Amino acid sequence: MKRLLRGFAWVLGSVLVLVVLLVGGIWVAVERNASDSQWPRAGGVTREALPGASIQSRTSSRRAAAQAVGVERTGQILFGDLHVHTGYSADALTQSLPLLRGEGSRTPADACDFARFCSALDFWSINDHAESISSGEWEETIAAIRKCNEVAGDPADPDLVSFLGWEWSQGALEPEGHFGHKNIILRDTAADAIPTRPIGAGRLGGAVWGLAGLAVSLRDAGRWGLYEDLHRSLLDDFGRAQCPPGVDVRELPADCYERAPTPDVLFEKLDQWDFPALVIPHGLAWGTTNPEGADLARQLSGIHHDPDRQRLIEVYSGHGNSEVWSDLRRAHIGPETEVICPEPTEDFEPCCWRAGEIVRARCTDPQSGECQYQVDAARLRGAQLGSRQNPTGAVLGSRIEDFGDCGQLRGAFLPAFNYRPGGSAQYGLALGGFEEEAPVQRFRLGFIGSSDNHRARAGSGYKEFGRTAMTDGTAVWGDFRDTRNLSYYYTGGLVAVHAKGRDRDSIFDALDRREVYATLGDRILLWFDLLSADGGRVPMGSEVSVDGVPRFEVRAVGSLEQLPGCPDEVLRRVGSQRLEDLCLGECHNPGTVRRRITRIEVVRIRPQQSPEEEAGQLIEDPWLVLPCGADPEGCRVVFEDPDFVRDGRETVYYVRALQEPTPAVNGDPLQCERDDSGACVEARLCPGGDQTVPPEDCPADVEERAWSSPIFVDPAGVVRRTISSTTASSAATR
Repeated sequence: MKRLLRGFAWVLGSVLVLVVLLVGGIWVAVERNASDSQWPRAGGVTREALPGASIQSRTSSRRAAAQAVGVERTGQILFGDLHVHTGYSADALTQSLPLLRGEGSRTPADACDFARFCSALDFWSINDHAESISSGEWEETIAAIRKCNEVAGDPADPDLVSFLGWEWSQGALEPEGHFGHKNIILRDTAADAIPTRPIGAGRLGGAVWGLAGLAVSLRDAGRWGLYEDLHRSLLDDFGRAQCPPGVDVRELPADCYERAPTPDVLFEKLDQWDFPALVIPHGLAWGTTNPEGADLARQLSGIHHDPDRQRLIEVYSGHGNSEVWSDLRRAHIGPETEVICPEPTEDFEPCCWRAGEIVRARCTDPQSGECQYQVDAARLRGAQLGSRQNPTGAVLGSRIEDFGDCGQLRGAFLPAFNYRPGGSAQYGLALGGFEEEAPVQRFRLGFIGSSDNHRARAGSGYKEFGRTAMTDGTAVWGDFRDTRNLSYYYTGGLVAVHAKGRDRDSIFDALDRREVYATLGDRILLWFDLLSADGGRVPMGSEVSVDGVPRFEVRAVGSLEQLPGCPDEVLRRVGSQRLEDLCLGECHNPGTVRRRITRIEVVRIRPQQSPEEEAGQLIEDPWLVLPCGADPEGCRVVFEDPDFVRDGRETVYYVRALQEPTPAVNGDPLQCERDDSGACVEARLCPGGDQTVPPEDCPADVEERAWSSPIFVDPAGVVRRTISSTTASSAATR
């Protein structure tokens, strides 16, 4: 029935859009005048790379820092962003509209220039939503990525590697049918090595954003001409037929919309294409896109997880941290179908409970039976609203600020809004997939960070500024369910790879073997190795069998402090006007002083050996805290796990390298006013500004950090029952 209603809504919405656009087109033809100039759009890719001396200086600085902490291996650390949207994504296009004080539609060419000149990345990928990319926009995307690579110089030693890709954006109202979002990264860009079409999950999400944009354009009818990009995109999208199901991808029409409603179908289609590609899940702990009860365990099966393609997980982005597990007890339905509002804990206060406390504070006699009756009624209303609705609906006359930090993960580092712990990276690593007469399955996932920026700003976290440009928060357009959401947008993270060279194949190979790590945005250098008995090293991301006590070494070097403005070579190539428009006049511009690494935190996870084990009881965070000295050249620590031999079970280890505190945009998301017990009694939301007052950045000190990919360790002699295995003798010993 739900599918029938959704299908009917889709058809009705399609007809409505086409009718309105037809009328609007006639209106434009009659009423448009010279003042309705096209909303700004950039041209093509800037046709000059960074000088070789600049890239060599970048490489030499990192190698010198590595040598200072005793790293002797060949290769280098490179930084990139594998999650970048442009105006070819329906949500990005809508957020760019003039009535919403957007900047105008950004293109893949803008993203290329930003990655090269503003954020000075070594690599990046384009990941617009497949659900809203027209066939023409896909061709333009391919052309822009090829041009960006062509400009980069020698393919064996380019200044920037650009990857082609898209985002598969699936969602459901109920957790049973929900799988979330995944980025597809293609290794190659040649015509005979890429899919003809990006593969989407369903068209409803793009339609919702498109209709929202159309509504905005109707409210701004006096400037109808400024919305030409939006209207053209909607017409292209609604005019595209859906590909027939059950047909091999190579036999489908070139310009149809190709749909994979579930991960198994996505993997099947990628297998039919048979091109090298990675599938990277992300945002699985975000409450804005995932229903209550969303659970990674539903994906750990033979059909919904492909360990050969799904090698990485995005643990941090500008939408927040999705790392940690926490047992958050929200409102739920009890065994007798009654709605239950649980009591708060030290880490979490349900919004239904806060609703009751707001009502209690209004009572003349807070201890009276009448007051308690009103409190219970407010809690019930709050529980019935659910975690994805604005909690002010539970208390008449209340403000969102009155609800403090209810519904949010307390004490966590820059968490995602309305946190869903069942989608966290720690929870995923603790799971086992248990099916009758089938091998136990595991998520063997390396950690990456990226931006998920929707303004074509790849690697937007190089400096902490520009809250409504370098994050996805805007001055006027937020999550309509809860305006606190705008406080949970941050500047973007990065993915770092340990690569043999700067070329495309070396970077993709490092991603595929999981020798990667995530950062908050600062270019922290990190090495995490298991030390083998023969003197070799097994790097992060490896699967290994160990006979005896495992011994590990961590080496970390802080990021370089940033200088104001942009380097001269960037200014000469791009020009001050373009830099101001694209980079807001600030570029990645490192000095010579490095920030200090203060400590190393070790997380230990012992994955489920049976479905009866509770995943949350198997996660130790932190298991160890290892302080670093005051040496500005970096930190070097060694640790062992004597419990490993005694317990005799699979164990996962990863580390966090924490840097000395520095200010970050939205670093304290809700800027709480707290009482003597530490409870948040009132939130202070970051002002969004208006037409005359610019928005604030609301900086607060945070400890920038890097998250290593895990090392997956088995006791020697144990036959690994997962899909793939790697022993210490076969692992790389770079």
